[in-house]
Parts: sequence; C-alpha cells; structure tokens
Amino acid sequence: MRGWLRGLAVLAGLCGLAGPQASAAQGAAQDPARAAAKPFVFTGIPDQDESRLVERFGRVATYLEGKLGVPVRYIPVKNYPAAVTAFTNGQVQLAWFGGFTGVQARRAVPHSQAIAQGAEDAAFKTYFIANAAAGLGKGVDFPKGIAGKTFTFGSRASTSGRLMPEYFIRQAFPGRTPEQVFERVGFSGDHSRTIQLVQSGAFAVGALDYAVWELDVKAGKVDPKAVSVIWESPTFPDYQWTVRGDVDAAYGAGFTEKLRAALVGIADPAILEPFGRSKFIPVTNAAYDPLIEVGRSTGLLD
Repeated sequence: MRGWLRGLAVLAGLCGLAGPQASAAQGAAQDPARAAAKPFVFTGIPDQDESRLVERFGRVATYLEGKLGVPVRYIPVKNYPAAVTAFTNGQVQLAWFGGFTGVQARRAVPHSQAIAQGAEDAAFKTYFIANAAAGLGKGVDFPKGIAGKTFTFGSRASTSGRLMPEYFIRQAFPGRTPEQVFERVGFSGDHSRTIQLVQSGAFAVGALDYAVWELDVKAGKVDPKAVSVIWESPTFPDYQWTVRGDVDAAYGAGFTEKLRAALVGIADPAILEPFGRSKFIPVTNAAYDPLIEVGRSTGLLD
C-alpha cells in the first residue's frame, strides 16, 4: 500500500437510447441469427457531456458487436448512482465505471469482475483547478490557500472528482470536513461541468479528472486566462470495465474472456481518443482495493 493511502441508490432514470441510436442494432437486424440472440447491454458513468458520451459508447457498441457475435446496445444513464443500480439490477451486463463506482457495483453483485482499464487508469490523477480571480498559482505541494474559498467537486460518487479530492483535503486539514474548510461546497455532476463552473467564477476552486481536463483543453473549451491547474494529486487506480459474474451462463462459456480480449484489443484511435486513453489493458478487482480503504477512511463507504 502506498504511503499516502495509509495515512449511491434508486435508479435515477435509465434513459432510452440517446439521439442517434447508440447501438449496433442495424447489423443485428440484417443478420437473423444475431438478431435472435440475447442483446448484450452496457452503460457508462456520465462523466462528460452527453454528446461526447454518445459518440464514445456508440463506437464501442459497434466494435463489440463485431467481436462478440451478439447484438450490443449502449444505454445511457442520468447519473453515477444510476449506472451502479442498472448494473446491480441486471439491466446492463457491463459498465464503464470510475474506480469508486466500480467498487460499489462489485460489492453489490457477487462474482462481478473488473476486466480492463485504460493504460492511464493504473496511475490516475486529480487536478485541482482555480479561477484566475482566486489568485492561486500552481505548486507541487497541496494548495492550502484554497481554504475559505468556494469549492466544487464533480459527482458525489466520482473517484477523481470526489473520493480522492476529499481524501486529500482531509489529509491537508486534519479533523476538518470539506464543509468546514471551504466557504461553500458544491457538486457539479460531471467533470466538464466542473471546468465550466470554475471558469465562469461560480466557484473559485474545483477538482476533476485530469483526462477530461486534457480533452476539453484540446477541444478548445478551456480559457487559460480564466482557469488553470494549481495542483496535480498523487496517483491512484481509477476507471475500468466491470462485467457481471453471470454473463458466461447467459452468453456461453468463455464469454467473459472473449469480452476482455475484445476490450484489450481495441486499437482504433477513433474509439480510444474520446476516452482519453492510449489503450485498454487487463485488470483485476484487487487493483482497486486501495479505494476501499480510502472510501472507509472518508466515511463514503461502509
């Protein structure tokens, strides 16, 4: 265990397929055998704006259908707890979870497995960002100057936008909760929204997924004169693909390993780039044990 590690819910509305239908249903309709097969359904936590999610997961659905030989459908959800509940209830068989939501889902569904993560997820980071008017510069050490300012997390169940930032805040200000450290605490709901709120000055400081920051910078959505990164956190395990333990019984022996191989085999930049990942690599549940400890230490996990 690294030294720094020592020291969520009724479904909020499982939406129908969004906008341009995010599935590979057309291919199934053209193949009677495939159309007769039980659809394999997946979801992902809504950590970015909806249009980006539909693009990202629609491409994954098309790719997986070609590899798995069954109809594959992506179903969007409204928030992080809804993704966990959809997985728990068996409404989806696979989910792209954050580290913390993955822990929650696997604890609720026996024998479920984390099977693949982004290469970057083994050593993920949180960025603390600040509005220029806050007068905070970038430094190596935790920015204790954020105390007394307004602060926004991302989703309440986000790993890089809530769990780990809260852990670091509590470590920097022993015995104090975020509500005691800051003038006002908010929850933006997703990482892109965190950037928007801090950039606009609605909040002076925020914490978010570093990969979303980089994607939004690349997309020209960040005004460097208005908002900047003031601290990069130590690394921690984060996002992963988690599959239910009953998929082999439903889709045939070896299906889980076939799915893992398909995910790890993704090489198309058009699929990887919307994730902000260079590739996917195999992973196991044990990689996320540190987050269980952090969740308990912050009171966010029983």
